[in-house]
Amino acid sequence: MINYIDIALIITSIALIVSVILQSKGAGLGGLAGGDTGGVFTARRGVEKTLFRATIVLSVIFFGLAIAAVLVTR
Repeated sequence: MINYIDIALIITSIALIVSVILQSKGAGLGGLAGGDTGGVFTARRGVEKTLFRATIVLSVIFFGLAIAAVLVTR
């Protein structure tokens, strides 16, 4: 069981990393280092909104899997 949870954690973490990187609005990897490309409070539409929600869902799944991994190994 722990092997399946570990594999799911790895896949979820990679997907979460990719979704966060894709959210940097056209700034590429420079946006990750602190480059500001605009205001913080902008309206999200279309693909940005989908990526934002996907990131939230992936983070909740990752958190749940991490707790499950701790509970299973006890």
